[in-house]
Amino acid sequence: MDNKKLREHWHRIIFGYNTPAGRTFDVILLLAIVLSVVAVFLESITVIESRYHSIFYALEWGFTILFTIEYVARLWVARKPLRYMTSFFGIVDLLSILPTYISILLPGTHYLLTIRILRVIRVFRIFKLAGHMKESHMIISALYASRQKLTVFLTTIMLLVVIIGSMMYVIEAGSNSGFDNIPRSIYWAIVTMTTVGYGDISPATPLGQFLAAVVMIMGYAIIAVPTGIVSVAMSKMDRPSHDEVDHRHCAHCDSEGHYSDATFCFHCGRPLKISTKKVS
Repeated sequence: MDNKKLREHWHRIIFGYNTPAGRTFDVILLLAIVLSVVAVFLESITVIESRYHSIFYALEWGFTILFTIEYVARLWVARKPLRYMTSFFGIVDLLSILPTYISILLPGTHYLLTIRILRVIRVFRIFKLAGHMKESHMIISALYASRQKLTVFLTTIMLLVVIIGSMMYVIEAGSNSGFDNIPRSIYWAIVTMTTVGYGDISPATPLGQFLAAVVMIMGYAIIAVPTGIVSVAMSKMDRPSHDEVDHRHCAHCDSEGHYSDATFCFHCGRPLKISTKKVS
């Protein structure tokens, strides 16, 4: 088997999911990701870490080396390595191995390895749930379409908390209620307006309590605004009529995420040559 055929063979295994070998590879990868994240969780518990430090250290490097090999293999078999490197999964794959190497110079950063959990998103294609991806694309598109309205909304909220925080600072001055400065008063305004209400500081004067009540009621009204904005954007979107989305890769530009009834690539327009036959 020459180098080209060998790369194509491993490409079908690593990037494909509609073959027994590809599904097996993805399931093993998924188990390794989950186990590595669980190991990081357990290592953060002092009692367990002090007792099994050497085991956690070995597991950390073992998983990191495994995922490094997998990342290099993906670069080797990818038809367009740069496209893979700059894709969502490519960036996540890289970030999932960097913390261990960085921890050599900056101890403690290896706990950032929990970012590997993002790779579990691959479960959508492993268990034939790729059809749900179109729903996530719909939400993302709705958020993007609403970006200007959401920006205005967030800017308005920022202005409100600054004004309310400043007012509370003036009202509560000298009352020893915790409003010692404007930044801390703004923090109170944010916590109150979002209806979180930690209770670490609270107004003591009647006027301050009145303002707090107004802010609390305002918070309930404000919560509904971004929900309405996004809901309207989603209702205006035309839902695709296709049955489902799969992860076939175009043999020419390496794009994935085509509809199951597609015969041409949505990105480059060339015929899809990869078989759509699915494994039971």
